[in-house]
Amino acid sequence: MNPRQDSALGLARLEGHLLWAAEVEEARRQADRFAGELPWLTTAQREEVERVYRADRIAVSRATLVRIRDRTAELRTEYEARYRRLRARCVALAVVAGASGAATAIAALLTRR
Repeated sequence: MNPRQDSALGLARLEGHLLWAAEVEEARRQADRFAGELPWLTTAQREEVERVYRADRIAVSRATLVRIRDRTAELRTEYEARYRRLRARCVALAVVAGASGAATAIAALLTRR
C-alpha cells in the first residue's frame, strides 16, 4: 500500500472511531434522559436502567451499521459488475465504429480511382 492509501485508510479508521464514540456518547445521554423520567428509581435501579438502555441502544446501532456495511458491499459488487459490462460494450462499440469508419474511408478511396 502506498503512503497516500495508508493515510486515507488511517483517516477513515479515525473517522469511524470518532463517529462510534459519538454514538456511544449519545446512547449514554439518552439513557440518562430516560432514567431521569423515572424519579422513583433508587440509585442502583437507575444505574441498571441506564446500563440496559445504553447496551440496547448500542446493540441496535451496531446491528444497523453491520446491515449498512453488508449492503454497501453488495452494491459495490453489483455496480462493479455493471461497470465492467458497460465498459466492454463501449469498447466493442468503439471498435465497431472505428472499423466501420475505416471501411468507409477505404471504400471512398477505392471509388475515387
